Amino acid sequence: MSTKYNILYNGHLALQSGQKSVNDSYDDNYWEILPIERMQISEEIMLPGQSKNQDFERAEEKAIKAIQKHGMNIKGKEKNPQIDEAYLLLGKARYFDQRFLPALEAFNYILYKYPRSDKINQAKIWREKTNIRLENDDLAISNLKRLIDLEKLEDQDLADASSMLAQAYINTKSLDSAVWQLEVASNTTKNSDETGRYRFIQAQLYNRLQLKDSANIAFDKVIALNRKTPRPYRIASYMGKARNFDFTEGDKVALLELLHELEEDRENRPFLSKIYYQIAEYHLENGADSLATTFYNKSLRTNPSDKILVSNDYENLGNIYFDDAKYKTAGAYYDSTMLNMKMNSKPYRIIKRKRENLDDVILYEDIAVANDSILGLVAMSTDDRTAYFETYTQNLKVQAEAEKERQAERERTQGLIQVNNNNFGSSSSLVRQPSGPTPGGAAEFYFYNPTTVSYGKNEFIKNWGDRELKDNWRWSSINTSKTNESITILEEDEVENELFNPEFYLAQIPTDEKAIDSIVRERDRAYYQLGLIYKEKFKEYNLSKEKFQTLLAFNPDEKLVVPSKYNLYKIYQLQNQNAEAEIAQNDIIANYPDSRYALILSNPESALAKDNSSPESVYENLYAASENQQYQEVIDEADRYISIFEGEDLVPKFELLKARATGRLYGYEAYSKALNFVAYNYANTEEGEQAQDIIDNLLPKISKSDFVDNPDETNYKVVYYFNASDEKGISEFVKKLEKETKDVNVFDLTVSTDIYSPETTFVIVHGLKSKEGAMGYAASLEEKKKDKIQHQHFGISSTNYATLQIHKNMDSYMTVN
Repeated sequence: MSTKYNILYNGHLALQSGQKSVNDSYDDNYWEILPIERMQISEEIMLPGQSKNQDFERAEEKAIKAIQKHGMNIKGKEKNPQIDEAYLLLGKARYFDQRFLPALEAFNYILYKYPRSDKINQAKIWREKTNIRLENDDLAISNLKRLIDLEKLEDQDLADASSMLAQAYINTKSLDSAVWQLEVASNTTKNSDETGRYRFIQAQLYNRLQLKDSANIAFDKVIALNRKTPRPYRIASYMGKARNFDFTEGDKVALLELLHELEEDRENRPFLSKIYYQIAEYHLENGADSLATTFYNKSLRTNPSDKILVSNDYENLGNIYFDDAKYKTAGAYYDSTMLNMKMNSKPYRIIKRKRENLDDVILYEDIAVANDSILGLVAMSTDDRTAYFETYTQNLKVQAEAEKERQAERERTQGLIQVNNNNFGSSSSLVRQPSGPTPGGAAEFYFYNPTTVSYGKNEFIKNWGDRELKDNWRWSSINTSKTNESITILEEDEVENELFNPEFYLAQIPTDEKAIDSIVRERDRAYYQLGLIYKEKFKEYNLSKEKFQTLLAFNPDEKLVVPSKYNLYKIYQLQNQNAEAEIAQNDIIANYPDSRYALILSNPESALAKDNSSPESVYENLYAASENQQYQEVIDEADRYISIFEGEDLVPKFELLKARATGRLYGYEAYSKALNFVAYNYANTEEGEQAQDIIDNLLPKISKSDFVDNPDETNYKVVYYFNASDEKGISEFVKKLEKETKDVNVFDLTVSTDIYSPETTFVIVHGLKSKEGAMGYAASLEEKKKDKIQHQHFGISSTNYATLQIHKNMDSYMTVN
């Protein structure tokens, strides 16, 4: 009796308290199939003796106390009928504390030691619950099916066994089998909370199985429970039915009325974010994008804690603006979407790719807007500029003063809140309980409380202004000294503040012709790129046409005129505006007869053949020159063709090729600078991403310019250095070396030529095993009686040679070695 009504009673109370805290702390994700049991599995590793929850620790202690102090094992037989209950409590406490292996031991002990216990079926069910947590789903299914078939389970035992069998089936993707087990569990459990949960999960499974009618019946059963089941299940069921609504045959008016009834119900205020979202989904499906936008924003303004709901709100808003060709706004919404998604999940990667496709648009739209604004100011007269910024700064002052007033109001409100808190909720009380200077615990006088004094001062200033202490202070004519003085100080501060000074902005307007020309070129290039992006990537032909036509109205550089007119010609064709297309075609052929575009339009068949003057052919030739170490030629020609082909898609490729040639010829610093130029100016191209990847991952690895002595190095070279202009001497020297190295059988020696700098070329002998061996081989060539090979040289390891070529620090190496 002591075991049952004292120790185990208190243990069960602790277990119930712990279970309640576990349930309360678990947030259901209604976007996925709910788990049968509400318990958040923690990845935190616990040391022996540690517990995640003090209630479960107490329940375990009570179970152990009952076993150790009240167990009566006499001649192998337990005389205390409560000990099996103690072991069951022990297993449950360990289970909820997420120590599943010790829990399994406790349940197995009951099955082994107490086979005739009235708790035997519960022990078997809890054992399989634990197996499911340990991901032994197939074993749990086998054992639970045997238990249900062989034992006569009733009421809650049958409900528990069937529900956990359903969970195992869900884990193994056997959803149709899980549906039937949940039907059994729903009909046998006496717990209304469990009934609502099982029915809701059943509806989710029907939806996964594409059986919407059956899902709606299950949702209706949850709704019919009314207050017997938690409201979140009912609201989620309403939302589930709304998502299953058939817009072709269903009663749309009735659905919208139902959703608005749910919105107006005061008890549904905690769920307004979900209700607003579903109303928005209704309007979106019905083609009312503006109403959908309104309700998605309403859903967001409720500050929902459901991150999936928030991400869906933002994503759908982004899609609406994307479909409306407002790509910059859509990009901002996609940014917010990703902030509320799980990093690197599949949905995250999909949105990320979609967002990256908008990078070019956002970049060039920003450039176009900013530069148009600057050029608009440049075009104004001096008086117009001054008037514009005077109006602008005056508006800033008004906004700043309004913000100060709002801040003061917030401070006064905060002061009132503090007064109320200090006076135990009474805002009119002038005294409060002791804690101030008054001895003996008497009430504290108003002016002894600095918080109430501060609040009173704020209220006085709000009503009367900053009045000087003198007779008749209420008279308005007296209100001049401190108030006017403070206003004067404020005005002086504002004049000194550059943000309120028109001259601050006027001084920033460019006046230098070169600077203005640079802004014009950047603006024109942005418009051209926008035209291409809208045409090629988004198929927004009207937007593309608008950008090209606006660009041509600016009278841009001729390098952009012909490509823009040719793209307009292609757009006219795509839109079946044949007359406009013919005008554009004739214009290009007549006014730009020497251009590639005129050739294409005049003779389309010949344009299909590879043109040696095309950007593709030129790039291939320059790439081949780079492979042949003609780095200076690559740099010079790339510069020339970047200018010629401005506006072409291959320009970033020319820039990256030029950067690589620059690094190979001039070293690390020049390479880093060139890569940063490509990464910044072509950030949203494949080449810009490659450049950024090199900056982030390769450059840090090769940044060190120190030479190292590695005793394990087995690859050395002899390096002969020549004046790069002595091409004939280098060629003859290479022939001599190749003849000599062929006669060496001990090592596999090879000879190569390598560019070091514009002034220096290396001739290298590869395949030597040590520095001493390299220098010895060079000395042997110098000491030959016939056909001596003599030239300035040094020996170096392959590792140090790479450093020398990267950082162009041969002088440093020669000094040290």
